[in-house]
Amino acid sequence: MSQNFAARLTRQPIAYDRDQATDIATSFADLAPDLRGLLANTAGCSPYLKALMLREAQWLRVALNLSPETAFNAVLVALNDVALDQLPTSLRQAKRRAALLTALADLGGVWSLMQVTRALTDLADRAVDLAMQRLVADEIRRGKLPGATPDDAATAGGMVSLAMGKMGAGELNYSSDIDLICLFDQDRYGDDWQDARAAFIRVTRKMAVMLSDITAEGYVFRTDLRLRPDASVMPVCLSMAAAEAYYEAQGRTWERAAYIKARPCGGDIAAGNRFLKTLTPFVWRKHLDFAAIQDAHDMRLRIREHRGLNGAVTVEGHNMKLGQGGIREIEFFTQTRQLIAGGRDISLRDRTTLGGLKALAAKDWLPFEVATDLSTLYVQHRDLEHRIQMVNDEQTHNLPTTPEGIARIAAFCGQDEASFRTDLLDRLSRTDRLTEGFFAPSAVESGPDLSDHAAQIVKGWSSYPALRSDRAAAIFLRLRPILLKRLTRAANPDEALVALDGFLAGLPSGVQIFSLFEANPQLVDLIIDIAGTAPALARYLSRNASVLDAVIGGAFFAIWPTPAALTAELSKRLDDIPDYERKLDAARRWMKEWHFRIGVHHLRGLIDGFEAGKQYADLADAVIAAIWPVVCTDFAAKHGQAPGRGAVVLGMGSLGAGRLNAGSDLDLIMIYDAAGVENSHGKRPLAARPYYARLTQAMVTALSAQMAEGRLYEVDVRLRPSGRQGPVATSIESFRNYQAHEAWTWEHLALTRARVLAGEPTLAAEVEAFRRETIAVKGQGATVLKDVADMRARLAEAKPGAGGWDAKFGPGRMMDIELLAQTVALQTASPARGVERQIAAGGAITGGTTAKLSVSDQTALLDAYRLCWQMQAASKLLSDKPLDPATLGLGGVAFLLREAGEASITSLTERLLRQAALAEQVISAHLNG
Repeated sequence: MSQNFAARLTRQPIAYDRDQATDIATSFADLAPDLRGLLANTAGCSPYLKALMLREAQWLRVALNLSPETAFNAVLVALNDVALDQLPTSLRQAKRRAALLTALADLGGVWSLMQVTRALTDLADRAVDLAMQRLVADEIRRGKLPGATPDDAATAGGMVSLAMGKMGAGELNYSSDIDLICLFDQDRYGDDWQDARAAFIRVTRKMAVMLSDITAEGYVFRTDLRLRPDASVMPVCLSMAAAEAYYEAQGRTWERAAYIKARPCGGDIAAGNRFLKTLTPFVWRKHLDFAAIQDAHDMRLRIREHRGLNGAVTVEGHNMKLGQGGIREIEFFTQTRQLIAGGRDISLRDRTTLGGLKALAAKDWLPFEVATDLSTLYVQHRDLEHRIQMVNDEQTHNLPTTPEGIARIAAFCGQDEASFRTDLLDRLSRTDRLTEGFFAPSAVESGPDLSDHAAQIVKGWSSYPALRSDRAAAIFLRLRPILLKRLTRAANPDEALVALDGFLAGLPSGVQIFSLFEANPQLVDLIIDIAGTAPALARYLSRNASVLDAVIGGAFFAIWPTPAALTAELSKRLDDIPDYERKLDAARRWMKEWHFRIGVHHLRGLIDGFEAGKQYADLADAVIAAIWPVVCTDFAAKHGQAPGRGAVVLGMGSLGAGRLNAGSDLDLIMIYDAAGVENSHGKRPLAARPYYARLTQAMVTALSAQMAEGRLYEVDVRLRPSGRQGPVATSIESFRNYQAHEAWTWEHLALTRARVLAGEPTLAAEVEAFRRETIAVKGQGATVLKDVADMRARLAEAKPGAGGWDAKFGPGRMMDIELLAQTVALQTASPARGVERQIAAGGAITGGTTAKLSVSDQTALLDAYRLCWQMQAASKLLSDKPLDPATLGLGGVAFLLREAGEASITSLTERLLRQAALAEQVISAHLNG
């Protein structure tokens, strides 16, 4: 804004001391009435500001004729060329003028709260940076900083001050001290780093004195260096390496919260930002961190106890920062929720309290109205805090202890005393009501009565690894009755209890997961639902509990994204991670969350088995498409770019057909085109054939290796030409020649479902075109049906099926129908990959060929296939063992019956047998010509 100060006035305090107000009104009688009134009323409430007005009267008259932004900027610019010996005096003058200008802008409503705090912070930043530059320049001049030149003073020779707390967030209060952590880049000085450290320790101490000491000119900012690592023993300036090692080994939750607001404010800003980036894993945990709630609650209680702030709320003497319903409650509330979810969502990592509340509401971590109310309360609390401090420039947050003192503060706020008291108590109560429930642990409920068998199981929980720590046990004590009550709602509570017992037994630790459950009761219902229906999924959860983060991450029940969107999301996540192995671990975490989502949606009936099959395939597609370039880039860094055109990854089997189940592995083939290029060109060049063979092995390892976050998929590459005897990567020329002259009919059948998933686009198009050509030619062979019939007989002998509810193996069941579908696709030269479209291809042809399928044949095949797939998809979610209704449990049986649309075990068994028999007749008739 360009308007001058007077044009922007919107409010004024009420003069508490009329005599003091009259004195200032007389001294500034030459000013316009509104400005004179603001100065007079301010002086009637604040002896400190009155003294500043008189001391800086000449400057103030000029400043008030300008816009406040212009006047404030001039205060900062005046410091630019000040020498070291004059800097303490000049900084104090700047502080006086800035304090007076910001106070009047605040009291007159010219600036918002955040403009006021930003201006105070800008002054602090400038003071710290100038002090560091001048003091480091002096160390360089005296030859005390090894290898440094005068030019290095501009970045303080690699030293940086991190602004913490309110300064870091740009939220300094009116009489705030400043919290700094001073560090230096040890690597910049090699073997001389200890001499450099000694110089930077001197700089830090001199800077603290320069800013903090009270002289006849006043002071700049009280400077607190105690937030540094292990402040009782560590020097006032330490190396970044030492600080990083400390946080990695000993960092506590309060230090994590402190670093939410950390910001380089002076010296080598770039080095400071690099250091903060290294601390990202410490501050922002990769999993949702609900244990931080208890840490924050304990910290609040310790602060209150230490300060004696646990009594009833009264206006006199109330601490607006640390007391009940105060500023710190809102800050803790915001920061704790940021710590919980900020590791997964960088949009929540706002340094400011108001910005943090807004971000949390935008991502549904807070109701919008709660964020709005707390934001309003925060601004009102901070406004009052400023007025308390403005009276005598005291770093205090306590309201006066006398009625007279309260009356002065009320007038400073522009209110009468009675209204002030009523409004303040209401604001404190509202703040407490909005925040206290989030922090305070719930009371321990009484649990339900247990049978002797159940009581024995529950008794054993205390010995599990997850409950060995006192903290985990304390949280679980509150959680246990809730779990047991929910169990009574399961279809078979005893079965669900046994499954829950397996889940708890498999947990390696408990604090995080129990805190997650306590803060999100809906997860308890989900766990009980899973335990009562799919015990295998419950056991999986105990080993991969972090996937539960996704349930409360905001989009767990959103519409399924497109494959392209999934790929883009994973690719972006991997792009942000520099280390190869960390990329692979991140991909594992990401995949498991989406994989778990599909299973939960299927289990709860939000999608059926066919939708689940498509989503599992979309997920695998996205993983391969995103991982492939990562693997290629890492491999090229060692061995050079791929020779020739490059390679493609071909999905086979169910992956190629775009339908997987919860336990599917991936069938892959790698095809490459070296285009006559014999070698790669890199640090360790390779000939083309071994290059692509090892690249294939690297891709398989990236997908299947067991890492800290588990594996992505089991991978099978045996469908490549010549199977186990053939090379793991096949050139396009060899692939063409093999399919044309050596491949068996079953390999041509496999080609009907092949699909390029990743790789060089022109090669992908060539492979697809060749696939279609080969199907068209090879499907017309005279021996196709006989070959398939022979293969079917061998499969029946090798995998006859278990009968009963075995949906995959056996006559007329899933594998049998898929075999016929591929045969029809081969005979009809259909490019279709899915069973339904391949079977439909047999009905679309005219004439009496052996590929023809009547409408009744198609119906028999599809009815049987759809039932078998629904049962297979459900069974792989429930267990990795063959389906047996006798051991499946009531919850699992109910799920399976729901998926099949049947009312009883008997009716489902009869239907499966009936439909499989009809399908078997069609298959046998077709293959026998």
